[in-house]
Amino acid sequence: MELDAYRNMAATEDKHWWFCGRRAIAEAVIRGLDLPQVAKILEIGAGTGGNIAMLEQFGKVCAVEMSDLARQIAREKTGHDFLPGHLPDNIPVAPASFDLICLFDVLEHVAEDEASLEAIRHMLKPGGRVVLTVPAHQWLWSTHDVGLHHMRRYSRRLLRGRIEAAGYRIDRLTYTNAALFPVAALARLADRMRKPARPSGHATPPGPINAVMRAMFSAERCIVPSAALPFGVSLLAVFRKQGDENTAPVSSRLAA
Repeated sequence: MELDAYRNMAATEDKHWWFCGRRAIAEAVIRGLDLPQVAKILEIGAGTGGNIAMLEQFGKVCAVEMSDLARQIAREKTGHDFLPGHLPDNIPVAPASFDLICLFDVLEHVAEDEASLEAIRHMLKPGGRVVLTVPAHQWLWSTHDVGLHHMRRYSRRLLRGRIEAAGYRIDRLTYTNAALFPVAALARLADRMRKPARPSGHATPPGPINAVMRAMFSAERCIVPSAALPFGVSLLAVFRKQGDENTAPVSSRLAA
């Protein structure tokens, strides 16, 4: 991403409706997994550290980020030293080390997405899980994606294919951000037609609007852990290595 994008992330990720909603949903999904009491957790593409406090509820967190600026901001913000690294072949961790690996809107930035998923598989402990989010629907492609250096947006079918080809079994695959899908779709299509210098969605909306949008998006935390949404702006997947002997809890097997 551009350096300004990291600065904007650092300034908004604690209050912007999108970051807060995604974090609330991820927390609810992770809480429903059968993780060890003090899990070893890896976040790849941890940005400026907005998810660290949430993930620390579930165990000991290791974070990897390729941007020097983002790591500097994250260190000041969280007190954590993030590791430098990038997918698919430069994540400086030992094999079979983690109970949970998280990639929150990271895979779409990587040219070699299937190879990256294969590399991540070797970092999981037996019974370990991956929780991943990506932007959905290539037809929503706009200057928003260009500005964030996205390589692609994913269909449900494409993401399932990439995950399974990399040697995983999917426990959960669902759209998210469904309630605000019409608004987001109109904004992306407008960006594509107008080609503004600064795409919509980067700035935090005025307080009352931001609060309503945050509540609407965050409400999906009550649905996504146990049911799949049929449409949305993003996709969320939970998966494990094929052949893993451990079984998923009932809630995470539904609607895969």
